[in-house]
Formats: sequence, C-alpha cells, structure tokens
Amino acid sequence: MTEEEIIKRIDASLAEEFELDPADLVPEATLFDDLGLDSLDMVDMVIALEHAFKIKIRDEEEIRKIRVLEDIHRFVIHKAGELGML
Repeated sequence: MTEEEIIKRIDASLAEEFELDPADLVPEATLFDDLGLDSLDMVDMVIALEHAFKIKIRDEEEIRKIRVLEDIHRFVIHKAGELGML
C-alpha cells in the first residue's frame, strides 16, 4: 500500500462515516472548524480508521495532537510503516 492509497482510504472512510463532501477533505482542513467534527466524533474517527486499515489504535498521545486532516494522514502512514504495511 502506498502513502497515496492510505490517504485516499482515510479520506473515503471519513467522508462516508461523517457524511463529508470529499472536496472539503484537503490536508489543511481543521477537524473541528472546517469539517464540523467534535470530540465525540474523534472516537468514531478512530473506530472508522481501525476498521478501514484493520489496525488497533490505542489511546496514543499522537491522537490527542491531531488538529487537521494532514495530521491524520501522517499518523496513519506512520502507523502503517510500523506495521510493515507500506
């Protein structure tokens, strides 16, 4: 799986889970202000990503630092690299 494929899967998963317009899913989009997510949605986001990538995301400090879509991309790409998915 390439980084581009990971980004596309993340964006597709989030668009489906939260009924977002794919055109709004730009790397600099803030999760709370631009995409309209809230803290409860963050839990759903983690679950959606776990299902999309068949990985387990524990209560990691990096999750709490996510503010923009690009942060999610970097986090999952890093996680995929750790698991040998890249």
